[in-house]
Amino acid sequence: MNTDPIVNKDLWNEDLAPTSAAQRTWRWYHFAALWVGMVISIPAYMLAASLVEGGMSAWQAVLTVFFANVIVLLPMLLIGHAGTKYGIPYAVLARTSFGTRGARLPALMRAVVACGWYGIQTWFGGSMIYTLLGVLFGSTAGSPIGGANLPWLGINPGQLGCFLAFWAIQFYFIVHGMDSIRKLETYTAPLKIAICFLLLWWVYDKVGGFGPLLAQPSQFVEGGPKAGLFWRVFWPSLTAMIGYWATLALNIPDFTRFAKSQRDQVVGQSLGLPLPMALLAALAVTVTSATIVLYGKALWDPVDVASRMTGIAVLVALLILLIDTASVNLAANMVGPAYDFSALSPERISYRVGGYITAGIALVMMPWKILEKSENYIFIWLTGYSALLGPIAGILIVDYYFIRKTEIAVDHLYRDDGIYAYRNGWNMAALVAFVAGVLPNIPGFLNAAFPDAFPNVGAGFKTLYTYAWFVGIAIAAVVYGLMMKGSAVPAMNPARSLD
Repeated sequence: MNTDPIVNKDLWNEDLAPTSAAQRTWRWYHFAALWVGMVISIPAYMLAASLVEGGMSAWQAVLTVFFANVIVLLPMLLIGHAGTKYGIPYAVLARTSFGTRGARLPALMRAVVACGWYGIQTWFGGSMIYTLLGVLFGSTAGSPIGGANLPWLGINPGQLGCFLAFWAIQFYFIVHGMDSIRKLETYTAPLKIAICFLLLWWVYDKVGGFGPLLAQPSQFVEGGPKAGLFWRVFWPSLTAMIGYWATLALNIPDFTRFAKSQRDQVVGQSLGLPLPMALLAALAVTVTSATIVLYGKALWDPVDVASRMTGIAVLVALLILLIDTASVNLAANMVGPAYDFSALSPERISYRVGGYITAGIALVMMPWKILEKSENYIFIWLTGYSALLGPIAGILIVDYYFIRKTEIAVDHLYRDDGIYAYRNGWNMAALVAFVAGVLPNIPGFLNAAFPDAFPNVGAGFKTLYTYAWFVGIAIAAVVYGLMMKGSAVPAMNPARSLD
């Protein structure tokens, strides 16, 4: 319990305070299980689909996914170091660079993106319930459960009801806090791995092999329909793949603050992210390849595949997908914004209340609109928010490693008169660097999101936007480093905590 009178109540509460030794119980296998749990998800499964549909061969798609996750692992390990060393969440770490008040800006941006993801995953969960009910009650495309679409929403009452039902199911874990999520991830990770192998066995048994898609050549080869255009597709795809985990690359301290040691967080994350993500992409390509033989067309949606199974297999498959979606959503998209919203007003908003706010915003974002077209999902949603979050990652890394030399005065993170207060709680260097990192990507984003309104954006800006995350992180890092060079106040009593 904190009793230090110099700590500002507007910057501190029990949830934002550094974790104690007793709270640091996560070992490497907890982090590995966490990542396996988050990786094996429907959106991640469908990422490979977007690449193959874009013209890549199966193995080009798998290698692109693997490469992207190796890249995004680096900022995760770098930023995660601070969480383990000082026991602080992302929203508090951001105060060292943005200022005690300015840190609310990156916290809010990351939180809003996570709310969108929370809604997307909740929509997937609701869709599974809807599919399951359709199978049980024998609905058809001509007479879906729930009738006609609601004109003001674009979905029918049945779909809306299932979306709200899955949203309500997840509330149990919001109410019961972080430890319940850790247990869910740890216990379900082995089940998910087993199901992947069972799914492979199922398609192999049904098809007598793995289907024609694995042998299908890239469309970019000489004589192919997209000959010579590989790099034009590869770079925006790589940026989108990195964007998929760009949120976690920022708020990873929310998890690593519970690590028992740096080795645990490094080993656990390194084992749990790149290889499982590539294996999931390979699974997606293989299963989809088999669906061409089984159903005469490529089925990239695992819910659609599950709905075509027969007997008890339908029920089991959809229930497992439901558990998977809930575990992914709670870990990846609720923990971070719950802390972020709490940091906006610690005295009024606890971690649990932050979770309630996240779930509430997710309701009104109408996530099914984001998923209407694959172009919306990849080039507007994933690439667009990576342009926002990349600069923040660049600023955090430069500040922690090159300005602070990994030394932070923990006390001052919770004080208005400390060394991280800068000018009225705002560090202008971080704000300028952030704007500098975002600005070059805005024209390309506007053209991608609103092509009719912004048709005359130059080719250079469009090309720049395909590298959005890389452009943002590089420019912001350089600008921030130059502006802060020689001006940082050395950390005082860095080892002190507020336990």
